[in-house]
Amino acid sequence: MPLIDVSIAEGRSPEQLRALVAALHRAAEESVGALPENTTVIIREVPTTHWSKADQTIAERQAAAQAGAPTRAAPVETTAEYRSH
Repeated sequence: MPLIDVSIAEGRSPEQLRALVAALHRAAEESVGALPENTTVIIREVPTTHWSKADQTIAERQAAAQAGAPTRAAPVETTAEYRSH
């Protein structure tokens, strides 16, 4: 019984979300032979102010893009730096 739990930034149309549900069901059927009646899909829409990457929320990135301002880039870790953590 597959349970597919997806978090996605809010802002998609009901049609887009429905298409995502259908695609996830198809993927479960095709990849692991899951029966449609046994597959559950949960989509969690997260406010863009509650989702961040590289210390910047999606909302902040969107606002910066609309204003034509550059967004902050994530620092790059080398393998050696990663291993030292």
